[in-house]
Amino acid sequence: MTAEIISGLEVAKEIRQTMKTEVTTLKEQGIVPKLTVILIGDDPASHSYVNGKEKASNEVGIESEIIRLESTITEEFLLEKINELNKNENVNGILVQLPLPEHINEQKVIETIAPEKDVDGFHPINIGRMMVGQDTFLPCTPYGILTLLQSKDITISGSNAVIVGRSNIVGKPMGQLLLNENATVTYCHSRTKDLKVHTKNADILIVAIGKEHAIDASYVKPGATVIDVGVNRTNEGTLTGDVDFEDVKKIAAYITPVPRGVGPMTITMLLANTIKAAKRRNERE
Repeated sequence: MTAEIISGLEVAKEIRQTMKTEVTTLKEQGIVPKLTVILIGDDPASHSYVNGKEKASNEVGIESEIIRLESTITEEFLLEKINELNKNENVNGILVQLPLPEHINEQKVIETIAPEKDVDGFHPINIGRMMVGQDTFLPCTPYGILTLLQSKDITISGSNAVIVGRSNIVGKPMGQLLLNENATVTYCHSRTKDLKVHTKNADILIVAIGKEHAIDASYVKPGATVIDVGVNRTNEGTLTGDVDFEDVKKIAAYITPVPRGVGPMTITMLLANTIKAAKRRNERE
């Protein structure tokens, strides 16, 4: 048995094609979706992510703006800049690229972004709405993973889903989205005793811990769906996941690769949230 590879790249390409048509129609109605990204400092990974977001925005016709700021800016200056964008009627989505310099409070920044422009889906109001199953902006990576599972008609309702990792960005919201889809969800983390007992019971296993090849075939139930969120750089300079892809693909039913797995979906769902924000604003007018 060899797992079917779920290509996030392919699924993202199809979704973006549909988005392109949708954005063209919106523009004909005078609605121009616009995403503004604030990039602070010169972290190479952050620059790479932001360039990817700009390229994807242009691809589907979303207007994109990048505000580049020095890492020495004050927290007060950044919050003022966000408030300006909150008031700017032409901006539909605001994203502040994480991580931030140490002297800036990440939570304060997230909470300053207006919930209706929070296309990252991190504002406590949007997280709260997600918790109770209301329509809202979903965090982009979990939203992308859910979309990947649905693209393959993988059964979520009634399945045992195990999340390895409990970050606010991926692990926690991922579990909640699957719970909203009627999965039975288990969260595992650094304090979990005997991780294998849990992972080997998973019909859907999602790994997001940032540790190269932490999960091999001995952790996986035959026939499981395995989603690898990790992106780690090897000594040779290549990218690899938290899952030992070659080992696990021998027993899993479905598996995502790294790269070209979850990554392209994260950016695609950011675009989806931006389009949604533009449409919502138009409905309020």
